[in-house]
Amino acid sequence: MEFNRFKTALSKLKNLDLPGEEIQLNMAPQERLQELKKIAQSQKNASKAGVMALFYPNEQQQTNLILILRKTYRGVHSGQVGFPGGRFEIEDRDLTETALRETEEEIGVPRAHIQVVKQLTEMYIPPSNFIVQPFMGFVENQPQFIAQPTEVEALIEVPLTHFLDDSVIVNKTLTTSYAIDIEVPAYQLNNHVVWGATAMILSEVRHLLKAVL
Repeated sequence: MEFNRFKTALSKLKNLDLPGEEIQLNMAPQERLQELKKIAQSQKNASKAGVMALFYPNEQQQTNLILILRKTYRGVHSGQVGFPGGRFEIEDRDLTETALRETEEEIGVPRAHIQVVKQLTEMYIPPSNFIVQPFMGFVENQPQFIAQPTEVEALIEVPLTHFLDDSVIVNKTLTTSYAIDIEVPAYQLNNHVVWGATAMILSEVRHLLKAVL
């Protein structure tokens, strides 16, 4: 999709209500649905994070979404596809600033260049005990991405038309940090399987974009 058309459509998002958890749960594994029942107690001690669903024009002025493949490490999100973003730090004024700062640190896009369009529905992630606040934003020009070498294995540039195609919604059998051979709903984006919290957030992003495009 041509970026100027996309950017014009984004202005309509401000007046849309968030579809919320109902849409997120469309992409939730069954095991996660059980874990969500325990949220109320766990959230009291949860850490907070901000992430950014960032859109931008490529060289042909077509709209892309940037995702990241995380490094392999000893942790619950090792080797998974996610959004640029990270933990709230004491110097951050709010979670918007967290998402902007972490996006700059992880993929090299200056925070001053990012226009935040909408705050999405927050999500609790049981395996890591984080409450994540997602945002949608865009930059006017194609960024010069710089992947943070200690955090990011690869950058995944997803064409918007690919992301919105219903054929990318699949079911996969995966082994996770908390279960073996479980079937999960996922997105197949640029040959990467995107599942879990990232897929649940993308479900809300897709719902909103399909409402205005």
